[in-house]
Amino acid sequence: MHLIELDRSTARASFHRAPFAMRHTLAGHDLFTLPRLVELAKSMPRDRIEYNSGKLEPGVRPEEVPGIAIPAEDVIRRIENADAWLVIKGVERDPAYRALLHEFLTEVSSAAGSATERFEDLQGFIFVSSAGSVTPFHFDAEENILVQIRGDKYVHIFDNADRSLVPEESLELSPAKHRNQPYRVEFERRAEVFSLSPGDAVHIPYLWPHWVHTGSSWCVSMAMTWKTPVVRRLNKLRLINGTLRRYGLPQPAPGLSHLGDSAKVALHDAARLAMEPLRRSETLRRGLRGLIYGSGANYYYRGS
Repeated sequence: MHLIELDRSTARASFHRAPFAMRHTLAGHDLFTLPRLVELAKSMPRDRIEYNSGKLEPGVRPEEVPGIAIPAEDVIRRIENADAWLVIKGVERDPAYRALLHEFLTEVSSAAGSATERFEDLQGFIFVSSAGSVTPFHFDAEENILVQIRGDKYVHIFDNADRSLVPEESLELSPAKHRNQPYRVEFERRAEVFSLSPGDAVHIPYLWPHWVHTGSSWCVSMAMTWKTPVVRRLNKLRLINGTLRRYGLPQPAPGLSHLGDSAKVALHDAARLAMEPLRRSETLRRGLRGLIYGSGANYYYRGS
């Protein structure tokens, strides 16, 4: 059975370049029932789950986002009346979700005429949101297809080439930086709004800013994400730039210095190789983030 339905000419023209809509057959799938999502949340390390109040404005400041003082699994059980927004990150660690993610993205890449083997670092993020919840203005550092499973969702997407919306410095990556970006109401005239109901999906390319709000009922969605080799390299550069800026050493944007970029990629890979054994432990991951980037790097524990 096919998982997707899309216009192949649109997909081939826009894949990785611009947003476009598609249809899917995952609405009602057993992996997205609330009991199954409670089971999934209980199996995940705490730093793979983030949740807070969903009653937000698109431009809310990160420090003004209210937390919720109940366990994540209870937020999911009570989502109909919780006024909450929750995401379970890295669900590909569960074999059932990993298989679904791989099957879905294999179909999409085939339809778009892209080589599946160039899809790297496949990750899944499942969102459980109460009615009227807002995901504030932000960008994602990966290619993304947002798949609507239950409820209605409205996705406001903006051109990633417009630096009056998100300046280059804000595109730098750092665990110390909250994903929320400054937003002004006048931005909205530049938005393309996708209305998603169960069975709908939208492709959101790398770094395209967007904000999201749900309709009159609680929602379940999944972001199917991946990185191309180009995106992986850009993320290494943006992470090193963000880290060096934190220590008072601002850097040129990626692409302005070939030698400098090559040195930063080598630095990133060496540091990652050294720290990878330590990152297998949630306690050590949390400690490393705090040591290198400060206490703000662990902001998503505030919902506990």
